[in-house]
Amino acid sequence: MTKRALLMVNRYARKGQKSLAQAVDALNELDFELITVPIKSCQELAESVHKYGPHVDTIIVGGGDGTLNSVVDSLLEQQLPLGILPLGTANDLARTLSIPLSIPEACKVIAQGQTKLIDLGWVNGKYFFNVASMGLSVDITEKLTKGAKRRWGILAYGFTALQVLSQTRSFSAEIRLNGENFPVKTIQIAVGNGRYYGGGMTIAQEATIDDQKLDLYSLELKSWWQIFPLLWSFPQGQHGLLPWVRTLRGEEIEINTRKSLSINTDGELTASTPAKFRVIPKALSVFVPNIAEAATD
Repeated sequence: MTKRALLMVNRYARKGQKSLAQAVDALNELDFELITVPIKSCQELAESVHKYGPHVDTIIVGGGDGTLNSVVDSLLEQQLPLGILPLGTANDLARTLSIPLSIPEACKVIAQGQTKLIDLGWVNGKYFFNVASMGLSVDITEKLTKGAKRRWGILAYGFTALQVLSQTRSFSAEIRLNGENFPVKTIQIAVGNGRYYGGGMTIAQEATIDDQKLDLYSLELKSWWQIFPLLWSFPQGQHGLLPWVRTLRGEEIEINTRKSLSINTDGELTASTPAKFRVIPKALSVFVPNIAEAATD
């Protein structure tokens, strides 16, 4: 049976320009009837979903985490299953869902039809997949250029972090969770919904994208050398074991700061403090690999 799909590819994603034709060929071979829209701006994503959503069975998005973040609100309105073609630099949502980075293999995942209901994060009216954060990560986002991401890939995040670390200053905030207040002085607060962010760093050891919880960490460093243990612990999600990292878990979180700070959601600056966060359980259906088949390969 032919499946109707809207295929939107961010041509300015790290692998977007080269992968569009490859994705079209692979999906045509898998018996998809495609409406293909090369995307030049984030605004076009939402417009295309609203225009073509009522006429298709599936929405397929090719791009990185920022592209997916741009379309998440309109995807939620249409309530259509999402197919992901990971074409970005970090591809953290694809990593969380075990979606292969190969375009033909990612297309096969969509064609197999196995879906998973995932949670979404929400902050001040904006939905996100992976993580929302303030402080150091915002400085990195503002400094990181598209050219650096295309040239260096995931390494661009590390290079940029080293550049901004010396200029980043701590800020005061009050975190409210489960009826308790936590005053902090920190260089970064992150609130995670998924498992991975920032090119494969783990939000928390036990974090999953369908656990109906948000995982918060606050980096309350007092000396510059404390950054080095973080480099070893973040990939495994063990940063919570360090005494200068505060970790909290819950369904709703409030964060207030003395002055308004920008908030980064999945790599895009979309909100600011004061902020209210909540998890939206089982909000969106996403195509994922068939675990049983993968185990026998």
